[in-house]
Amino acid sequence: MTRSRESLPIRIPQRPREEWDERVEEALSVLRPPGGQRRKPGTPRPPSAIMDIFAQHPDLAEGWMHFNSHLFNSTLSARVRELITVRIAWLRKGEYEWVQHVRMARAAGLTDEEVDAILVGPGAPVWKPLEAALLRGTDELCHDRYVSDATWADLAGELSRQELMDVVFTVGAYDMLAMAMNTFGLQLDAGMEGFPEGT
Repeated sequence: MTRSRESLPIRIPQRPREEWDERVEEALSVLRPPGGQRRKPGTPRPPSAIMDIFAQHPDLAEGWMHFNSHLFNSTLSARVRELITVRIAWLRKGEYEWVQHVRMARAAGLTDEEVDAILVGPGAPVWKPLEAALLRGTDELCHDRYVSDATWADLAGELSRQELMDVVFTVGAYDMLAMAMNTFGLQLDAGMEGFPEGT
């Protein structure tokens, strides 16, 4: 059963910042954003509902942040990473994830036309062959939990083995994150605009 974001019950509430302790700060400071450095513990953080949920479980948060740091700084270009992340967030109705990564996709150079075309998928005419194959592979992983031989051949003709592995793990990670955060009832931060109207 698919539920709209508006009807998602809050099952894991955000942990109020005044309840954060040194362990929470230590766990969350592991995250290294794309091309960046880890945040120093104690540095003020902007409001972030997802971080406030991760703050409920510092041990889990620390493990995830290590893995997410690799994804942010993997063998994939920022453009490729955001292309497939926005697509899986869209397919899995991970609205918070989608909003955040659309912003990152634009910062990585994707145009508004291309961001709109991610919703259409691999058949949109704006895509180069490799980009279409990446979107097709993302769709196959989402729906079949497997990349077809034809799509794999298209990807393997352009990407290294390490890049291929990073593609699969990036799609899988953001698939899982959308599942978890929808189940927990993650709400958008104040001022965030969600999925386009009518979608």
